[in-house]
Amino acid sequence: MIASCHGLELSDACLSVSKAISNKITNPIFEGIKIVAEENNLIFSATDTELSIEKKIKAEVKLEGEAVVPGKFITEFVKKLTNETIDLEKLPNNQLKLKYDDSESVISCYNSVDYPSFKKIESDEYFGISKKDFKSLVFKTINCVALDDSRPILKGILLEIEKNTINAVSLDGYRLAKVKKNVISSLEKSIIVPGKSLNEIARLLDDSDEIINIYTDNKSIMVDLGDTKITSRLLEGDFVKYKEIIAANYETVIVVNKSQFEQALERASLLSKVGQANCVKFEMKENNLCITSNSELGNLKENVPVNMNGNELLIAFNARYFLENLKVNNDEFVKVCFNKATNPCVVLPTEDDEFLYLILPVRMIQ
Repeated sequence: MIASCHGLELSDACLSVSKAISNKITNPIFEGIKIVAEENNLIFSATDTELSIEKKIKAEVKLEGEAVVPGKFITEFVKKLTNETIDLEKLPNNQLKLKYDDSESVISCYNSVDYPSFKKIESDEYFGISKKDFKSLVFKTINCVALDDSRPILKGILLEIEKNTINAVSLDGYRLAKVKKNVISSLEKSIIVPGKSLNEIARLLDDSDEIINIYTDNKSIMVDLGDTKITSRLLEGDFVKYKEIIAANYETVIVVNKSQFEQALERASLLSKVGQANCVKFEMKENNLCITSNSELGNLKENVPVNMNGNELLIAFNARYFLENLKVNNDEFVKVCFNKATNPCVVLPTEDDEFLYLILPVRMIQ
Protein backbone atom coordinates (compact mmCIF):
# COMPACT_ATOMS: atom_id res chain seq x y z
CA MET A 1 0.00 0.00 0.00
CA ILE A 2 1.29 3.44 -0.99
CA ALA A 3 -1.03 6.45 -0.66
CA SER A 4 -1.12 10.15 0.23
CA CYS A 5 -3.84 12.19 1.94
CA HIS A 6 -4.35 15.41 3.86
CA GLY A 7 -3.64 15.19 7.58
CA LEU A 8 -6.92 16.81 8.63
CA GLU A 9 -8.97 14.25 6.70
CA LEU A 10 -6.82 11.42 8.05
CA SER A 11 -7.28 12.65 11.61
CA ASP A 12 -11.05 13.07 11.16
CA ALA A 13 -11.39 9.55 9.72
CA CYS A 14 -9.39 7.94 12.54
CA LEU A 15 -11.33 9.87 15.18
CA SER A 16 -14.70 8.92 13.67
CA VAL A 17 -14.08 5.19 13.41
CA SER A 18 -12.24 4.98 16.75
CA LYS A 19 -15.63 5.44 18.45
CA ALA A 20 -16.20 1.75 17.68
CA ILE A 21 -13.12 0.60 19.59
CA SER A 22 -14.17 -0.88 22.91
CA ASN A 23 -12.45 -0.18 26.21
CA LYS A 24 -12.99 -3.85 27.06
CA ILE A 25 -10.73 -5.63 24.60
CA THR A 26 -11.13 -9.41 24.44
CA ASN A 27 -9.00 -9.82 21.30
CA PRO A 28 -6.06 -7.49 20.50
CA ILE A 29 -7.08 -7.29 16.82
CA PHE A 30 -10.12 -5.22 17.86
CA GLU A 31 -7.78 -2.50 19.15
CA GLY A 32 -6.95 -1.80 15.52
CA ILE A 33 -8.20 0.46 12.77
CA LYS A 34 -8.18 -1.12 9.35
CA ILE A 35 -6.99 1.10 6.48
CA VAL A 36 -7.68 -0.01 2.91
CA ALA A 37 -6.27 1.85 -0.11
CA GLU A 38 -8.25 1.28 -3.30
CA GLU A 39 -8.92 3.34 -6.41
CA ASN A 40 -8.81 6.99 -5.23
CA ASN A 41 -9.84 6.37 -1.65
CA LEU A 42 -8.64 5.39 1.78
CA ILE A 43 -11.28 3.42 3.69
CA PHE A 44 -11.02 3.30 7.50
CA SER A 45 -12.98 0.88 9.68
CA ALA A 46 -13.15 -0.22 13.31
CA THR A 47 -15.38 -2.59 15.26
CA ASP A 48 -15.97 -4.06 18.69
CA THR A 49 -18.25 -6.75 17.09
CA GLU A 50 -21.35 -4.87 18.31
CA LEU A 51 -20.72 -1.48 16.68
CA SER A 52 -18.83 -0.99 13.40
CA ILE A 53 -17.93 2.31 11.71
CA GLU A 54 -16.50 2.81 8.22
CA LYS A 55 -15.35 6.13 6.75
CA LYS A 56 -14.03 6.88 3.28
CA ILE A 57 -11.76 9.80 2.32
CA LYS A 58 -10.19 10.92 -0.94
CA ALA A 59 -6.53 10.01 -1.44
CA GLU A 60 -3.86 9.62 -4.08
CA VAL A 61 -3.36 5.86 -4.25
CA LYS A 62 -0.21 4.63 -6.00
CA LEU A 63 -0.42 1.03 -4.80
CA GLU A 64 -3.54 -0.62 -3.43
CA GLY A 65 -3.33 -2.57 -0.16
CA GLU A 66 -4.37 -2.66 3.47
CA ALA A 67 -3.05 -2.43 7.01
CA VAL A 68 -4.46 -2.73 10.53
CA VAL A 69 -2.81 -0.22 12.88
CA PRO A 70 -3.18 0.35 16.65
CA GLY A 71 -6.33 2.46 16.73
CA LYS A 72 -5.96 4.68 19.77
CA PHE A 73 -2.29 5.35 19.05
CA ILE A 74 -2.74 6.45 15.44
CA THR A 75 -5.80 8.54 16.35
CA GLU A 76 -3.79 10.51 18.90
CA PHE A 77 -0.69 10.64 16.70
CA VAL A 78 -2.30 12.13 13.58
CA LYS A 79 -4.14 14.75 15.67
CA LYS A 80 -0.79 16.58 15.69
CA LEU A 81 -0.45 16.48 11.89
CA THR A 82 -3.66 18.08 10.65
CA ASN A 83 -1.87 20.71 8.53
CA GLU A 84 0.37 18.25 6.72
CA THR A 85 0.15 16.05 3.66
CA ILE A 86 0.87 12.53 4.87
CA ASP A 87 2.31 9.66 2.83
CA LEU A 88 1.40 6.15 3.98
CA GLU A 89 3.40 3.12 2.91
CA LYS A 90 2.93 -0.47 4.03
CA LEU A 91 6.37 -2.02 4.50
CA PRO A 92 7.20 -5.72 3.81
CA ASN A 93 7.74 -6.45 7.53
CA ASN A 94 4.08 -5.58 8.38
CA GLN A 95 4.78 -2.01 9.43
CA LEU A 96 3.19 1.22 8.23
CA LYS A 97 5.43 4.18 7.48
CA LEU A 98 4.00 7.70 7.75
CA LYS A 99 5.99 10.49 6.07
CA TYR A 100 5.25 14.18 6.67
CA ASP A 101 7.47 17.15 5.79
CA ASP A 102 11.03 15.95 6.39
CA SER A 103 10.02 13.49 9.08
CA GLU A 104 8.71 9.95 9.24
CA SER A 105 7.34 7.44 11.73
CA VAL A 106 7.00 3.67 11.53
CA ILE A 107 4.12 1.84 13.26
CA SER A 108 3.89 -1.91 13.82
CA CYS A 109 0.68 -3.40 12.39
CA TYR A 110 -1.62 -6.28 13.24
CA ASN A 111 -2.22 -9.10 10.78
CA SER A 112 -5.00 -7.76 8.54
CA VAL A 113 -6.11 -11.31 7.64
CA ASP A 114 -7.46 -11.67 11.19
CA TYR A 115 -9.56 -8.50 11.00
CA PRO A 116 -13.29 -8.95 10.27
CA SER A 117 -14.74 -7.37 7.15
CA PHE A 118 -17.18 -4.47 7.49
CA LYS A 119 -20.74 -5.82 7.40
CA LYS A 120 -23.05 -4.03 4.98
CA ILE A 121 -26.79 -4.57 5.21
CA GLU A 122 -28.51 -5.66 2.01
CA SER A 123 -32.09 -4.78 2.89
CA ASP A 124 -35.00 -2.82 1.45
CA GLU A 125 -36.28 -2.07 4.94
CA TYR A 126 -35.36 1.44 6.03
CA PHE A 127 -36.72 4.68 7.41
CA GLY A 128 -35.65 8.27 6.91
CA ILE A 129 -35.29 10.77 9.74
CA SER A 130 -33.62 14.16 10.07
CA LYS A 131 -30.24 14.25 11.80
CA LYS A 132 -31.63 16.73 14.31
CA ASP A 133 -34.58 14.53 15.24
CA PHE A 134 -32.45 11.39 15.48
CA LYS A 135 -29.99 13.09 17.84
CA SER A 136 -32.87 14.36 19.97
CA LEU A 137 -34.48 10.90 20.01
CA VAL A 138 -31.29 9.32 21.33
CA PHE A 139 -30.16 12.01 23.77
CA LYS A 140 -33.63 12.16 25.38
CA THR A 141 -33.70 8.39 26.03
CA ILE A 142 -30.07 7.40 26.62
CA ASN A 143 -30.05 8.35 30.33
CA CYS A 144 -32.69 5.72 31.07
CA VAL A 145 -30.75 2.82 29.52
CA ALA A 146 -29.65 0.25 32.12
CA LEU A 147 -25.89 0.09 32.75
CA ASP A 148 -25.59 -3.27 34.53
CA ASP A 149 -25.67 -6.72 32.96
CA SER A 150 -28.42 -8.23 35.11
CA ARG A 151 -31.01 -7.71 32.34
CA PRO A 152 -29.09 -7.30 29.05
CA ILE A 153 -32.20 -6.36 27.06
CA LEU A 154 -32.50 -3.15 29.14
CA LYS A 155 -29.08 -2.00 27.86
CA GLY A 156 -30.89 -1.35 24.58
CA ILE A 157 -33.37 1.21 23.28
CA LEU A 158 -36.59 -0.10 21.76
CA LEU A 159 -37.37 1.51 18.39
CA GLU A 160 -40.99 1.10 17.30
CA ILE A 161 -41.40 2.18 13.68
CA GLU A 162 -45.05 2.71 12.77
CA LYS A 163 -45.39 4.08 9.25
CA ASN A 164 -44.72 7.82 9.65
CA THR A 165 -43.64 7.84 13.31
CA ILE A 166 -41.03 6.25 15.53
CA ASN A 167 -41.12 5.69 19.28
CA ALA A 168 -37.88 5.24 21.20
CA VAL A 169 -38.27 3.64 24.64
CA SER A 170 -35.69 2.94 27.35
CA LEU A 171 -35.94 1.95 31.00
CA ASP A 172 -33.58 0.89 33.76
CA GLY A 173 -35.94 -0.30 36.49
CA TYR A 174 -36.22 3.12 38.17
CA ARG A 175 -37.39 5.30 35.30
CA LEU A 176 -38.64 5.11 31.74
CA ALA A 177 -38.26 7.42 28.75
CA LYS A 178 -40.44 7.42 25.63
CA VAL A 179 -39.82 9.87 22.79
CA LYS A 180 -41.80 10.17 19.55
CA LYS A 181 -40.56 11.64 16.24
CA ASN A 182 -41.71 11.76 12.64
CA VAL A 183 -40.04 9.54 10.04
CA ILE A 184 -40.35 8.93 6.32
CA SER A 185 -41.31 5.28 6.02
CA SER A 186 -44.07 2.76 5.41
CA LEU A 187 -42.19 0.27 7.57
CA GLU A 188 -43.84 -1.31 10.62
CA LYS A 189 -41.24 -2.96 12.80
CA SER A 190 -39.84 -3.05 16.34
CA ILE A 191 -36.12 -3.50 17.00
CA ILE A 192 -33.88 -3.18 20.07
CA VAL A 193 -30.56 -1.40 19.51
CA PRO A 194 -27.75 -1.23 22.10
CA GLY A 195 -27.85 2.18 23.76
CA LYS A 196 -24.07 2.57 23.41
CA SER A 197 -24.32 2.12 19.64
CA LEU A 198 -27.12 4.66 19.24
CA ASN A 199 -25.25 7.14 21.41
CA GLU A 200 -22.10 6.89 19.26
CA ILE A 201 -24.15 7.23 16.08
CA ALA A 202 -25.87 10.35 17.42
CA ARG A 203 -22.52 11.91 18.36
CA LEU A 204 -21.39 11.67 14.73
CA LEU A 205 -24.36 13.73 13.51
CA ASP A 206 -24.87 17.48 13.25
CA ASP A 207 -28.08 19.32 14.15
CA SER A 208 -29.30 19.83 10.59
CA ASP A 209 -32.63 18.94 8.98
CA GLU A 210 -30.84 16.70 6.45
CA ILE A 211 -32.55 13.32 6.14
CA ILE A 212 -30.53 10.17 6.80
CA ASN A 213 -31.60 6.64 5.93
CA ILE A 214 -31.42 3.89 8.54
CA TYR A 215 -31.53 0.36 7.15
CA THR A 216 -32.43 -2.73 9.15
CA ASP A 217 -32.59 -6.48 8.76
CA ASN A 218 -33.28 -9.11 11.41
CA LYS A 219 -29.89 -8.80 13.08
CA SER A 220 -28.47 -5.32 12.42
CA ILE A 221 -29.10 -1.69 11.59
CA MET A 222 -26.97 0.50 9.33
CA VAL A 223 -26.91 4.29 9.20
CA ASP A 224 -25.79 5.57 5.79
CA LEU A 225 -24.17 9.03 5.90
CA GLY A 226 -22.62 8.81 2.45
CA ASP A 227 -18.88 8.62 3.10
CA THR A 228 -19.54 7.21 6.59
CA LYS A 229 -21.48 4.04 7.36
CA ILE A 230 -22.28 2.79 10.86
CA THR A 231 -23.68 -0.63 11.67
CA SER A 232 -24.82 -2.09 14.96
CA ARG A 233 -26.07 -5.52 15.86
CA LEU A 234 -29.54 -5.74 17.37
CA LEU A 235 -30.32 -7.18 20.79
CA GLU A 236 -32.35 -10.39 20.80
CA GLY A 237 -35.20 -10.95 23.21
CA ASP A 238 -38.47 -9.41 24.36
CA PHE A 239 -38.53 -5.86 25.69
CA VAL A 240 -40.55 -4.97 28.77
CA LYS A 241 -44.25 -4.41 28.10
CA TYR A 242 -43.84 -0.78 29.03
CA LYS A 243 -47.38 0.32 28.19
CA GLU A 244 -48.66 -1.69 31.15
CA ILE A 245 -46.53 0.41 33.52
CA ILE A 246 -48.03 3.76 32.49
CA ALA A 247 -51.22 4.77 34.29
CA ALA A 248 -54.22 5.99 32.31
CA ASN A 249 -55.39 8.57 34.89
CA TYR A 250 -53.77 10.70 37.60
CA GLU A 251 -55.03 12.17 40.87
CA THR A 252 -52.68 15.19 40.99
CA VAL A 253 -51.42 17.17 37.99
CA ILE A 254 -49.16 20.22 38.06
CA VAL A 255 -47.85 22.47 35.27
CA VAL A 256 -44.54 24.10 36.17
CA ASN A 257 -41.99 26.38 34.52
CA LYS A 258 -39.20 24.01 33.46
CA SER A 259 -36.37 26.43 34.21
CA GLN A 260 -37.64 27.33 37.69
CA PHE A 261 -38.23 23.66 38.50
CA GLU A 262 -34.76 22.65 37.29
CA GLN A 263 -32.95 25.41 39.19
CA ALA A 264 -34.77 24.62 42.43
CA LEU A 265 -33.96 20.92 42.05
CA GLU A 266 -30.29 21.67 41.36
CA ARG A 267 -30.02 23.65 44.59
CA ALA A 268 -31.86 20.98 46.55
CA SER A 269 -29.70 18.21 45.11
CA LEU A 270 -26.52 19.90 46.38
CA LEU A 271 -27.62 18.88 49.87
CA SER A 272 -29.22 15.57 48.94
CA LYS A 273 -26.02 14.36 47.23
CA VAL A 274 -24.32 14.32 50.61
CA GLY A 275 -26.62 11.49 51.70
CA GLN A 276 -26.92 8.08 50.10
CA ALA A 277 -30.25 8.37 48.28
CA ASN A 278 -29.98 11.79 46.58
CA CYS A 279 -33.52 12.13 47.92
CA VAL A 280 -35.71 15.25 47.75
CA LYS A 281 -39.33 15.61 48.85
CA PHE A 282 -42.12 17.25 46.86
CA GLU A 283 -45.10 18.66 48.72
CA MET A 284 -47.89 19.94 46.48
CA LYS A 285 -50.52 22.20 48.00
CA GLU A 286 -52.56 25.18 46.77
CA ASN A 287 -50.70 25.88 43.50
CA ASN A 288 -47.31 25.54 45.17
CA LEU A 289 -44.61 22.90 44.88
CA CYS A 290 -42.39 22.84 47.98
CA ILE A 291 -39.09 20.99 47.41
CA THR A 292 -37.14 20.03 50.55
CA SER A 293 -33.83 18.26 51.13
CA ASN A 294 -31.85 17.50 54.28
CA SER A 295 -28.36 16.29 55.17
CA GLU A 296 -25.76 16.78 57.90
CA LEU A 297 -24.74 19.97 56.09
CA GLY A 298 -28.15 21.54 56.63
CA ASN A 299 -31.61 21.69 55.08
CA LEU A 300 -33.29 23.50 52.22
CA LYS A 301 -36.84 24.45 51.30
CA GLU A 302 -37.64 25.75 47.79
CA ASN A 303 -41.10 26.99 46.80
CA VAL A 304 -41.99 26.89 43.11
CA PRO A 305 -45.33 28.25 41.82
CA VAL A 306 -47.39 25.76 39.79
CA ASN A 307 -50.83 25.37 38.26
CA MET A 308 -52.29 22.47 40.21
CA ASN A 309 -55.33 20.25 39.75
CA GLY A 310 -56.27 17.42 42.09
CA ASN A 311 -55.26 16.21 45.51
CA GLU A 312 -52.54 17.50 47.81
CA LEU A 313 -49.58 15.14 47.93
CA LEU A 314 -46.24 14.50 49.68
CA ILE A 315 -43.84 12.28 47.70
CA ALA A 316 -40.05 11.75 47.46
CA PHE A 317 -37.73 11.18 44.47
CA ASN A 318 -34.11 10.77 43.49
CA ALA A 319 -33.31 14.31 42.33
CA ARG A 320 -30.89 13.11 39.63
CA TYR A 321 -33.63 11.27 37.74
CA PHE A 322 -35.66 14.47 37.39
CA LEU A 323 -32.65 16.64 36.54
CA GLU A 324 -31.38 14.37 33.76
CA ASN A 325 -34.83 14.52 32.20
CA LEU A 326 -35.17 18.30 32.49
CA LYS A 327 -31.69 19.02 31.07
CA VAL A 328 -32.57 17.43 27.70
CA ASN A 329 -35.99 19.08 27.60
CA ASN A 330 -36.29 22.41 25.77
CA ASP A 331 -39.94 23.11 26.60
CA GLU A 332 -40.79 26.22 28.62
CA PHE A 333 -43.35 24.35 30.77
CA VAL A 334 -43.81 20.70 31.67
CA LYS A 335 -46.70 18.74 33.10
CA VAL A 336 -46.03 16.38 36.01
CA CYS A 337 -48.69 13.82 36.93
CA PHE A 338 -48.96 11.87 40.21
CA ASN A 339 -51.10 9.28 41.93
CA LYS A 340 -50.20 7.94 45.39
CA ALA A 341 -46.87 8.52 47.17
CA THR A 342 -45.89 4.94 46.28
CA ASN A 343 -46.81 5.18 42.57
CA PRO A 344 -44.59 6.45 39.75
CA CYS A 345 -45.13 9.91 38.31
CA VAL A 346 -44.88 10.93 34.65
CA VAL A 347 -43.46 14.08 33.08
CA LEU A 348 -45.19 15.20 29.86
CA PRO A 349 -45.16 18.16 27.47
CA THR A 350 -48.05 20.55 27.92
CA GLU A 351 -49.14 20.62 24.28
CA ASP A 352 -48.27 17.37 22.45
CA ASP A 353 -47.20 13.77 23.00
CA GLU A 354 -43.56 13.97 21.90
CA PHE A 355 -42.15 12.61 25.15
CA LEU A 356 -43.08 10.83 28.34
CA TYR A 357 -40.80 10.24 31.33
CA LEU A 358 -41.84 7.92 34.13
CA ILE A 359 -40.01 8.06 37.47
CA LEU A 360 -40.41 5.78 40.49
CA PRO A 361 -40.64 7.50 43.89
CA VAL A 362 -38.36 6.85 46.87
CA ARG A 363 -39.99 5.29 49.92
CA MET A 364 -40.16 7.89 52.67
CA ILE A 365 -39.03 6.94 56.15
CA GLN A 366 -41.30 8.49 58.75
